[in-house]
Amino acid sequence: MLVAFSVSPSGGDDSGGVGAAVAEAVRVVRESGLPNETNAMFTNIEGEWDEVMAVVKRAVDVVAVAAPRVSLVLKADIRPGHTGQLTAKVERIERELGT
Repeated sequence: MLVAFSVSPSGGDDSGGVGAAVAEAVRVVRESGLPNETNAMFTNIEGEWDEVMAVVKRAVDVVAVAAPRVSLVLKADIRPGHTGQLTAKVERIERELGT
């Protein structure tokens, strides 16, 4: 399965920023060992249901250390029997574009 998620404290630091808390969530994902990538809007992660959801929970938990309220947006592509889709989906589009 592929999951795209965004996690953020509902309130920022003294300057209104959330970067430090979000960085801790990304650290959790990267340390998980699962295929992942982070872009300006989401962190994408690939794996089996239980392992992916466990990583998302840990990411939420580390953000909760910085704030008593956490926002989570999650989108999942559940396609049993398919792996390597984190890059394969993009490669298929690039081929269609002729790049």
